[in-house]
Amino acid sequence: MTHAYSCEETPVSGSPTDGPLRLAVIIGSVREGRLGPTIADWFADRARRRPEFDVDLIDLAEVALGAAAPSPSPPPEIAEALGRLTPRLDAADAFVVVTPEYNHSYPAALKNAIDWHNPQFHAKPVAFVSYGGLAGGLRAVEHLRLVFAELHAVTTRDTVSFHNAWDLFDDNGRLKDPDGPGAAATTLLDQLTWWANALRHAKSKRPYDI
Repeated sequence: MTHAYSCEETPVSGSPTDGPLRLAVIIGSVREGRLGPTIADWFADRARRRPEFDVDLIDLAEVALGAAAPSPSPPPEIAEALGRLTPRLDAADAFVVVTPEYNHSYPAALKNAIDWHNPQFHAKPVAFVSYGGLAGGLRAVEHLRLVFAELHAVTTRDTVSFHNAWDLFDDNGRLKDPDGPGAAATTLLDQLTWWANALRHAKSKRPYDI
């Protein structure tokens, strides 16, 4: 199986313009004790309440890419992992990346997963749900915007950010005060819907091969 990792690869063709938008929610942290799955589950639940989305929750901890550098001939264990991950990214019409902030940036595992791919993100919208301390993961988001611009993706203006995130959820993984994050999630999903529909329609008229 050939996996796209450079801009010379053939871009993915446009998706059909009917049917629900396929939304991939990517959990970017793979650390033990991470808060990412709790936040991603919360967000995915919000997205699933909207009929326009078919949500696929992708946990990078379940895809063993390790630290292997992108290559046109990956070793068998990496090829097997990519065989499970790449088709899900291919199928997505839009993405939401759930990321913490590590040392003013985003996790290495997330960058590696992105670097193994390229046309899977072409002419598709990407939004961000971030979490951390006082900065709420927003510095990680600003770095990721530059990365996804290089991959021909469109990032939404608005984000959902959790500041001092570990204090915001109870022992059952529920938000103690859901109103503010819920409103932010609605705005983000509204913007993502607009961009995903616009780009899907545009690619149905002219495949993105620029």
